[in-house]
Amino acid sequence: MSRAARPSEITLPPINQGWDNLFQFVCSQFPRIAPEIWAARFCDGKMHWHSGEQVTMETPFLPSRRLCYYREVTAEPVVAAAHQILYQDEHILLACKPHGLPVIPGGEFVNECLLERLRRDTGLDDIAPVHRLDRDTAGLVLFSLDPQSRPAYYQLFASGQITKSYQAVAQLPDSLRDTVLPQQFELHNRIEKSQPRFLMHIIPGEPNAHSTLQLLDRREQLGLFQLTPHTGKTHQLRLHMQAIGCPILFDPYYPQLLSKTVVLAGPLQLLAQQLQFIDPVSGLPHVFCSPRQLSTWQRTAG
Repeated sequence: MSRAARPSEITLPPINQGWDNLFQFVCSQFPRIAPEIWAARFCDGKMHWHSGEQVTMETPFLPSRRLCYYREVTAEPVVAAAHQILYQDEHILLACKPHGLPVIPGGEFVNECLLERLRRDTGLDDIAPVHRLDRDTAGLVLFSLDPQSRPAYYQLFASGQITKSYQAVAQLPDSLRDTVLPQQFELHNRIEKSQPRFLMHIIPGEPNAHSTLQLLDRREQLGLFQLTPHTGKTHQLRLHMQAIGCPILFDPYYPQLLSKTVVLAGPLQLLAQQLQFIDPVSGLPHVFCSPRQLSTWQRTAG
C-alpha cells in the first residue's frame, strides 16, 4: 500500500444537500471509492480539518470547511524517466517533465509526480503548479514558490498573457503529404465533456477553444507540427489535431479510446516546447525552451 505523503483537500459546499455527517458526504462525492475504505480512513485517523483537528465518521457536515484526507493505492507506478529543473528564482521554478509523469497526485499516482519530486529536490514545501500538463504530455511546467506573488502568475494564464507553444508528431493524410510547407490551420470550435467523463469532444455551438496548428516539416509518412493554443480547454490540442485529420501519434484517447492493456509503440508525441511571458514581478521577459525532443521525430532524422 502506498500512501500520499501529503493530504489532498476538498472544500465542502456552502449548502448542505442532505448530508448528516462527513462520512455521508465523502461517500457521495467519491462513488468509485468503497464506503468501507472511507470508514477505515476515518477510523485510522487519516481524515482531518485543514486546521489539523481530527474528524470522525459522525462529525457533522460543516458548510465551506476544508477537509483533508490521504489518498492510498495498492501499488503505485514508478516513472523511471528523469525530470529537469531549468530555472529557479525566489518566485518561480520552471521544470521539464518526462512523458508519463503526472504534475500532481491523481488516480493511481500518490507520491510519484513532478510536484513531489520538486519538493524533494528543493526542500521547499510551498510549491504550486501555475498550470497543468496531461500526464501523457512531456515538457515545460511553471511552478510558484512564493504564496505572496502566486496570484500574479496565475493571472498570466487566466488572462492569456503567456504564450505557450507545443510540438507534435502525427501520421499525415494523403492531402498533406505533398503540400507546400509550412501549412497553417486556425481552429475555432466548442469543446465540452464527453463520456467517459475524462474525455472531451467537439460539439456545435459558440466557440470556446482556439488553436493555431502549423505543419513545419515532413519525414516519410510523419509530420512535425507546431501547436499554439490560445485557450486552455482540456485535451484541446489532441482534439484539434484530430479535427484536421492528424491525430497525434500514440494517443491512447483520440480518435479512439484504447484499452489499458494495449501497448503503444511509444509515448504520446506531444511536447510543451516553449513558454514566453513578461514576468509580472520583475518585469523581465522570459522565453523558456524545453531541451527534450520527440522520440519518433529523432528516430526518423537523417
